[in-house]
Amino acid sequence: MNPEELLQKNVSHQLTAEAHGHDVRVCMGAGCMSLHSDQIKSALTAQVKQHGRDKSCHVKGVGCMGLCAAGPLVSVEPQGVLYKEVTEEDAGEIIDSLNKAPVARLICPTDTPFFQNQMKIVLENCGKIDPERIEEYVNADGYIALIKALTEMTPNDVITQVMRSGLRGRGGGGYPTGLKWTTVAKADGTQKYVICNGDEGDPGAFMDRGVMEGDPHRLIEAMAIAGYAVGADTGYIFVRGEYSMSVKRLRKAIMQAERQALLGKNIFNTPFSFQIEVRIGAGAFVSGEETALIACIEGRRGVPSPRPPYPAERGLWGCPTLINNVETLANIPSIIRNGADWFSNIGTRTGKGTVVFAMTGRVQNTGLIEVPMGTPLREVIFDIGGGVPDGGTFKAVQMGGPSGGCIPEQYLDMPIDFDSLLEIGAIMGSGGMLVIDDSASMVDMAKFFMEFCRIESCGKCVPCRVGTVQMHELLIRFSEGTATERDLVLLEELCDLVRHTSLCGLGQSAPNPVLSTLRYFRHEYMAQIRPDFGANGVDTHESRSTS
Repeated sequence: MNPEELLQKNVSHQLTAEAHGHDVRVCMGAGCMSLHSDQIKSALTAQVKQHGRDKSCHVKGVGCMGLCAAGPLVSVEPQGVLYKEVTEEDAGEIIDSLNKAPVARLICPTDTPFFQNQMKIVLENCGKIDPERIEEYVNADGYIALIKALTEMTPNDVITQVMRSGLRGRGGGGYPTGLKWTTVAKADGTQKYVICNGDEGDPGAFMDRGVMEGDPHRLIEAMAIAGYAVGADTGYIFVRGEYSMSVKRLRKAIMQAERQALLGKNIFNTPFSFQIEVRIGAGAFVSGEETALIACIEGRRGVPSPRPPYPAERGLWGCPTLINNVETLANIPSIIRNGADWFSNIGTRTGKGTVVFAMTGRVQNTGLIEVPMGTPLREVIFDIGGGVPDGGTFKAVQMGGPSGGCIPEQYLDMPIDFDSLLEIGAIMGSGGMLVIDDSASMVDMAKFFMEFCRIESCGKCVPCRVGTVQMHELLIRFSEGTATERDLVLLEELCDLVRHTSLCGLGQSAPNPVLSTLRYFRHEYMAQIRPDFGANGVDTHESRSTS
């Protein structure tokens, strides 16, 4: 296929879509699917036939629409009506109302901060296009960035745009994306690889899942652009085994792209060739660490290796390898299509663009959101999120999952970006945002994340393998009210030891939830120390009784 043929397909599909008149979109993201949205889609399709609207109405499944708390969601275009908590029984009423007034009892208002205060780049197609049809992605300007990169830009031009955009990795550390691409491009070797890290293992995180399920072609296009830029001809998408729907849709998207000659040999009749495979992980959290991920793709046990050498220099099968996570790559088509200046004008001085969050916990509007970097936490939690439900009081927000930290109320007006979060003992992480109210114990919160790290430790290094177990046992004592002041000292010493001596990021960051809760909620730990224990760990009550 050449660029002209792709653009013609775009026009042809657009005319077909306009001929339908009504577009009924059913959320087929994992959240709504768990509430049987697939059955709702079938019911709506049956009602379209029953009402004789086959030629004027099209029912389709789309990716996550964001407001998971109100699912299953159904939208009707071009009317711009969004329905919430839809059931199969509502299908007839919805189809019958297409040329009439909307079904009032089902309407979900879209003039609220949840919808109005977001800015979508990564999620721009989620909830709008059918992820299983390449025509819909093409109609949404899909693969235009790939055309531009291959026919109008050199590999160095592409890297320059990524550098100038200021994009930083959204997988946790915030490493400059353009700098990583430059390192791989300059590395010696004729064989290079591109890996998309879709091993999203943080508890409560589903940002990458939303993209893989709702806009898989976006990742394919981004990986092809990355391959062109760094000189790679093969890419791998590493997806955790629990994400069966993501795997299915990615594989279908790859097959469609190959059929349209958007992957394979001499793409757009250029010398550039690129192929992609999906590899499934076994579900271990540590597999998200890049050296462990590489080991999994190579067929070995997924455990980390010491660095250097870094994957950019010696990665998959000993070759230079570019590894970016899903959200990082999902920004690439928009940057190439709209230009680096457009992207760099969004966000803050040190955090460009937008960031996607999976907002969960004690918040009204749980779901998937995307906001510009620099948006205050208060706006995200209380305006977009709707605040704490049932009259509860906000206590803290845990950001970054097991590798992150708890942020108390005093920092609610802080802008969200990499450096601001780092200053207060938290990290952006991969985008998990767990809201905590005043009914929760911060000691129990730290214990929960430490238990997760203990279970997920690969066991390769002693500090993580043993240290997480010991820290978890100490936290159990605090939780049960049997801890001593000596236990508090020992807990802090262990945090320091594990943080500075563990082999990989999982162990190094495992103490973060403990350290942040100790920093801001130390009084809760002190309240759990037995009053009859002294600083030296001696039971003073027993000493008095025997004297």
